[in-house]
Amino acid sequence: MSYVESIRGDDDDDSEVADESPRLFYGSVDEFVRERLIHMYKRKVGPQNDGHFRWAADWWNYPEALARLEAMWRAWEHLRLDGATGSSIWWIEHADHHMPILLDPDGPFNKSTDRNKHGDPLPYTPPPEGLFPDVRE
Repeated sequence: MSYVESIRGDDDDDSEVADESPRLFYGSVDEFVRERLIHMYKRKVGPQNDGHFRWAADWWNYPEALARLEAMWRAWEHLRLDGATGSSIWWIEHADHHMPILLDPDGPFNKSTDRNKHGDPLPYTPPPEGLFPDVRE
């Protein structure tokens, strides 16, 4: 193989290079929400005057919330591999964008009556069995 071929990756012999994608840390968006997200955002949530923020323990029943949380999880999985600025980028570009929308009293959880105490994790209800299979398997 010539020097130019090695730079351009023109080598047809892939036997030395394993095509392994990095393994996911969390196997589903549910695991990400349950094990990480609800513990990172310890905001007092509740209806009306109970809390400035809203959250639904059954977040998976809200299509907009599910789509946003799935995007946050996938971005986190990708950016966690960047040891330099990945964490900061995730916060700035993803968490700081989506969470204010999700927690907004007029957001997707606006009718939720779920509440917690100040300093407690966000409320959480397990989804139905099989709704979020572990995609690592």
